[in-house]
Amino acid sequence: MSRFGYATHLSCRECGLTRELGPYYACADCFGPLEVAYDFPALTRSDIEAGPHNMWRYAKLLPVPADIAQRPTTEPGCTRLIRADNLAHALGMRRLWVKDDRDNPTHSFKDRVVAVALAAALEMGFKVLACPSTGNLANAVAAAAARAGIRSVVLVPADLEQQKIITTAVYGGTFVLVDGNYDDVNRLASELAGEHEDWAFVNVNVRPYYAEGSKTLGYEIAEQLGWRLPEQVVVPIASGAQLTKVDKGFRELASLGLVDDTGWHVFGAQATGCSPVSAAFAAGQDVVAPVRPATIAKSLAIGNPADGPYVLDTVRRTGGAVADVSDEEIIDSIRLLAATEGIFAETAGGVTLGVLRKLLAAGQIDPAAETVIINSGDGLKTLDAVAGALPVAPVVRPTLESFREAGVE
Repeated sequence: MSRFGYATHLSCRECGLTRELGPYYACADCFGPLEVAYDFPALTRSDIEAGPHNMWRYAKLLPVPADIAQRPTTEPGCTRLIRADNLAHALGMRRLWVKDDRDNPTHSFKDRVVAVALAAALEMGFKVLACPSTGNLANAVAAAAARAGIRSVVLVPADLEQQKIITTAVYGGTFVLVDGNYDDVNRLASELAGEHEDWAFVNVNVRPYYAEGSKTLGYEIAEQLGWRLPEQVVVPIASGAQLTKVDKGFRELASLGLVDDTGWHVFGAQATGCSPVSAAFAAGQDVVAPVRPATIAKSLAIGNPADGPYVLDTVRRTGGAVADVSDEEIIDSIRLLAATEGIFAETAGGVTLGVLRKLLAAGQIDPAAETVIINSGDGLKTLDAVAGALPVAPVVRPTLESFREAGVE
């Protein structure tokens, strides 16, 4: 075992070239993205179930030190998998589940990926945890750095939702608003990563480790279903890494014999105002053309998604699809999920449910097949998106007569 657990090396996803574990994210030969490879130990379901009630129960399947559960982290993971019978009935589905990642420490799935990136960064000697972000990642990086006792540097678009600005600034650290969209912020972060050798940009120079954290969504879904895989899963697409890693998590569990390899279909969800992967899928293309985002789903507003081509590979290999929905459909789906299941999703969750509804109507998703959708964040972070769409509550005097006059009954 290495200082990165059972991780053995990095491998290029394009040409297969390997190199040692370290702060590398692009292949030296073809410039393709690097991915962590492993030599996993024999592992039983009981081994995992005996672990802590957070994502470190899967530590042997991640590029983290063996003692990670004893280190100061935000301890994300083990969020609820909610059986959504009311929503299923409304949609005409047999069995539907919501993987609700609002339960993480900063209320989004980004706590998972940051926890792995931080562990790897500290092993490699970095002194500062940094990121470009559309909001949720900023929250997670600032909180994780504070917990670990190191400095954070966070860059976000200046027009980010106020809720996400506040919930990042509160943790301290260096917080910068950039006049531009996420792709502009990301370019600046890449330049800064070259200037500051002791800064670990979680989704830039330690990206291979960071991305592995999303596998834990797949692990948890399978474990919470009683160690079996869903037939269908719908995942929101920002960079696309979450979707590809959920699929990787399923494949790893099957290869280790922890679940039966029953097959599954992966579906991707985008907002119409930022839908380069959906457009490429619809056109039958392998290349994802960048776009300029214009959507209320700012957490998914990445116009040039790094994992876009790999999303296409995944959905096509598994017999899935990618689709997109309008801002109006996003808001309507946020309200439907809240009204049927008491789950207030952020805009990304509205995208995911909206695409499920769209693909159901198109006959591309089987209503009889067991399905999981991922809600990656909390609606309290994107209040402005739904504020104008809600009915105005009546104001009454504290009397029965006034209450009756308002026509509430």
